[in-house]
Amino acid sequence: MRSIVRQELVSRQLDEQLTSRYPVGQRLRVLDVGMGRGAQALRLARAGHTVTGLESDPGMMASARESLDAEPAGIRERVRLVEGDGLQTGVHFLPGSFDVVLCHDVLMYVEEPDAMLAGLGRMLAPGGLLSLLVRNADALALRPGIAGDWAGALDAFDSPTYTNKLGRPVRADRLSALTATLAGIAAPLGTWYGVCVFSDHMSDDVEPLPAAELERLLAAEDRAGRTEPYRGVAALLHLCGVRG
Repeated sequence: MRSIVRQELVSRQLDEQLTSRYPVGQRLRVLDVGMGRGAQALRLARAGHTVTGLESDPGMMASARESLDAEPAGIRERVRLVEGDGLQTGVHFLPGSFDVVLCHDVLMYVEEPDAMLAGLGRMLAPGGLLSLLVRNADALALRPGIAGDWAGALDAFDSPTYTNKLGRPVRADRLSALTATLAGIAAPLGTWYGVCVFSDHMSDDVEPLPAAELERLLAAEDRAGRTEPYRGVAALLHLCGVRG
């Protein structure tokens, strides 16, 4: 359920940004860095955009190719899959090649994200949108605290690193630091949302919700993700920077 809610919220927020910045029907050039299984890449291709997916993990790339192969020919023609690392965008693409760059659930695996973000900024055409989805370092204590893990909650106050659900050591980002970084790469923060304020603590094996109940959950999450003080303690932050 967490994945369903996260994907749907980010999709709605991204669509809101695109429709507010570009004329209806404009076909955009999109780069999805660390695309994973390609959910966002395929969704945007179905909407008519030209999408390049960059992925370094062979398993994820295989899943993305399998999903793409199941799409109609017209959509397959709009998607290009490239094996590569988000730190090497300059090796694969020319500066200013894309109207939109997505980097979702990737920065948590990068020890020093500034260099990667600078490279992503260079990929944007003037006025282009950079969409980042990151773990919120200012809310790391909430998950262990709500679970009754007091030692874990206390540790989370003092460190931006944590162990994710897959058992991998990863890191989180602070809104203030990313705001400064985006300004420094000439893609200053325009809008930001909280993602998964209420649903981050759902069990992995929770049963899917009925459609009406899921829509109410999404409505509550959407409202919280735009409203202080709730969005500031969301599990994830969705930041949208705009290239000057």
